[in-house]
Amino acid sequence: MADGSVGEAQEKAQEVAGEAQEKARDAAGKAQDSVRQQVDQRSTQAGEQVTSTAQDLRSVGEELRKQGKDTPAKLADQAADQTEKVGSYLKDKGPDEMLHDVEDFGRQRPWAVLAGGLVLGVAAARFLKASSRNRYQQRSGNGSSPSGQLPRRTAAPPVNRSAVEPVVSPPPPTANPTPTATPVTPTPTASPAP
Repeated sequence: MADGSVGEAQEKAQEVAGEAQEKARDAAGKAQDSVRQQVDQRSTQAGEQVTSTAQDLRSVGEELRKQGKDTPAKLADQAADQTEKVGSYLKDKGPDEMLHDVEDFGRQRPWAVLAGGLVLGVAAARFLKASSRNRYQQRSGNGSSPSGQLPRRTAAPPVNRSAVEPVVSPPPPTANPTPTATPVTPTPTASPAP
């Protein structure tokens, strides 16, 4: 009879564990879908902004051409073309395709990815350093420093000297040279008579 209840308990535990795993998979799937939708939405918005920037660059090129500045106009047009390509890429590609492209780029140019990671690391370190300085200033009550510098140390107040403690100063220089002592020659003394 004890074996039957143990078996039932094991089955029940396995059933509960299976349900928990299924719920966890469902939650993970929903989270992935939500993240994909957000990335797709944000990349589409970024693509539209970049495309708008490309249109602005084209209008700059047209204005330069009107002013007779053909070389800068060509450069602006080239920049507009490249910017438009980036914008259309961001609008048209989905998150999975972008991830695949990034992976391919990383496999083809690992040094570029390493250099990019290094640049991001340095930028993050500088950001953290600057934000820690700001937190220090806020904690110490000096958060209103406009220059973003740490508070300066102030000098100790001057010591108030009293009459008990004499102040020694060097003697004033004299215009006359100091006289030198003349050697004294001993004179023989008379000895007492016997």
